[in-house]
Amino acid sequence: MADTVESVVAEGGQPQSAAEGKQPRSVRVVLLALMIAMMLAMLDNMIVGTAMPTIVGELGGLEHLSWVVTGYTLATAASTPIWGKIGDMYGRKGAFLSSIVIFLAGSALSGMAQDMGQLIGFRAVQGLGAGGLMVGVMAIIGDLIPPRERGKYQGMMAGVMALAMIGGPLVGGTITDNWGWRWAFYINLPLGAVALALVTAVLHLPKKRSKAGIDYLGVLLLTVGITSIVLVTTWGGTEYAWASARIMELTGIGVAALVGFVFWQTKAAEPVVPLHIFKSRNFTLMSVIGFITGFVMFGATLFLPLYQQAVQGASATNSGLLLLPMLGAMLVTSMVAGRVTTSSGRYKIFPIVGGVLMTVGLYLLSLMDTETTRLTSGVYMAVVGAGMGCLMQITMLVAQNSVQMKDMGVASSSTTLFRTLGSSFGVAIMGALFNHRVQDVMAERTGAAGKNITEKSAQLDAKSLEKLPAVVREAYQHAVSSGTHAAFLLGAAVSVLVLIAALFVKEVPLKGGPKAAPEGAEAAPVAVVEAV
Repeated sequence: MADTVESVVAEGGQPQSAAEGKQPRSVRVVLLALMIAMMLAMLDNMIVGTAMPTIVGELGGLEHLSWVVTGYTLATAASTPIWGKIGDMYGRKGAFLSSIVIFLAGSALSGMAQDMGQLIGFRAVQGLGAGGLMVGVMAIIGDLIPPRERGKYQGMMAGVMALAMIGGPLVGGTITDNWGWRWAFYINLPLGAVALALVTAVLHLPKKRSKAGIDYLGVLLLTVGITSIVLVTTWGGTEYAWASARIMELTGIGVAALVGFVFWQTKAAEPVVPLHIFKSRNFTLMSVIGFITGFVMFGATLFLPLYQQAVQGASATNSGLLLLPMLGAMLVTSMVAGRVTTSSGRYKIFPIVGGVLMTVGLYLLSLMDTETTRLTSGVYMAVVGAGMGCLMQITMLVAQNSVQMKDMGVASSSTTLFRTLGSSFGVAIMGALFNHRVQDVMAERTGAAGKNITEKSAQLDAKSLEKLPAVVREAYQHAVSSGTHAAFLLGAAVSVLVLIAALFVKEVPLKGGPKAAPEGAEAAPVAVVEAV
């Protein structure tokens, strides 16, 4: 091999590139592999969602349809903090490569599934790998790139996420129509193989071996707690009534498991989530901001297409394209925020501006009615997207900068977990509010007959909508408009918390040298990237 380029972890535990701000080609190769891995994790659900009608048509099992998504989400959420801790204890590279292999194995098995039960199980395997992909990408960036440079590259990762949201439905539809639904899973294999080869050949992080064993009790309690809470938010108001015995049982189990987990983390020799990281005010605030960003972002991407299809008459494909103002603004502002942070070393302004823009944008979206034009809604979406772009990766950057290098993995995984849980709560709570409002308006305008149309599902596709009588269709459009008003108004109210939290952030200017390290940080080994 050619020259060896080192990312030296300077005194204080922060990495310092040998190129002093200009990353060598070998590091850029690793970043390409990380972007591919991020694309795999983000793109998968978008592609599979488009293919689901075809999958159900071939495999049957419509009653288990939701578990294809839920199984993946549960496995991702439950494994996220565990992957972060494994990387901290035993080495980042090995953990990341293992997560890629598990994800690819789950993808191959999902493509070969012969019934819905197999598909659900194999999707859970995929989810286990996906949890490690997200955490591994951010933690490796934290290892290789100095804090002062990190914002630029994490902004690029936010751009990848936005592109996945835009391109996922289009790619999924094209693959399903031309190659068959199984290729919605098989498409991951060549991309994953490229990422696997690049990371294996070019990235050489120091091997670690912790003397302490894995905290199995902590893993069990955390898994039970997260699984119970995610099931409550997924099933509540849909599969079961919020006040049903099943939901109450799951809530009790989840709360008890999480309380037990927190208690045990104070006793464990090598805790899964070291509680001392929450002593940092900035880290705790970033966890809150990440939770709320997830709450709002996934709610918006769910209900905006519903509004566009039902009220503005867009097709399913076009409704995805109509999200471009929001996702495009998110892409641009995340890139700008990253570069400004890199050049100035300052970041507090972005959570504040992001909180303001997101709150204002969601309030504007709540004003949409049956007369709102696509241009107007596009402007409103752009405001929300700009706010999200200011928050997406700055939260990860500040969280990583608030902990010691030895806790980089758990910091990355905890921030990712809070965002994942926020999205689960956002979809559930905003969805329950939306459905309730749609049914009420339908009952008001059309009586019991109209309510019966939506009592099992407040979401009607374009074909079903066309078959409705004109009076009922108009009533449904008003109902959806009212439902989105309620959902986005709630989102605006919740987003105010982002602004409040951002005001309490203590800005510690990011620098490329050792001064950026938190007080008491420990030195870490040398990270080596070989040029090929």
